[in-house]
Amino acid sequence: MAKKKSIPDKKKHAVIPDSYPQLIKELKEKVRTAQARAHLSVNREMIKLYWEIGKTIVEKQKGEKWGTKVIEKIGEDLQKELPGIEGFSRRNIFRMRAFYMSYQIVPQTVALLEDLPIFHIPWGHNAVLIEKLKDTKTRLWYAQKTIQHGWSRSVLEAWIDSDLHKREGH
Repeated sequence: MAKKKSIPDKKKHAVIPDSYPQLIKELKEKVRTAQARAHLSVNREMIKLYWEIGKTIVEKQKGEKWGTKVIEKIGEDLQKELPGIEGFSRRNIFRMRAFYMSYQIVPQTVALLEDLPIFHIPWGHNAVLIEKLKDTKTRLWYAQKTIQHGWSRSVLEAWIDSDLHKREGH
């Protein structure tokens, strides 16, 4: 009986080029960049959705004289109809309404609306701006600074509490 020739395992003897670690580094960076863009895109769409929900509530309130109970029911019913989807608590529904009311007066065309910095920061940051600041210009200033400096929500709150906008002449 003839002996079988052993075939060398090419995987064990593959030569990895010196440039390989750099390739992995570049690919990893591309993946992270794409993930960040996807996250920002999802965030922007959620902010636009919350804007639309707030707008709808405000318009219905004006036209049909809705009260607080109807707004609370919206949150309850959305939670029932969309199980597993978060963001429709009573508090958040009222935040959506306040969000729309806070910026509806900003002179922007519809096409430029999503260029406002509020559409480029997380919802939690927007909630802080709505709850802590009354002036629209000041809110937009802090939103822009958040984008420029990559502030976390706690850093944003600290700067608001310390009146950074006044020290910087805003």
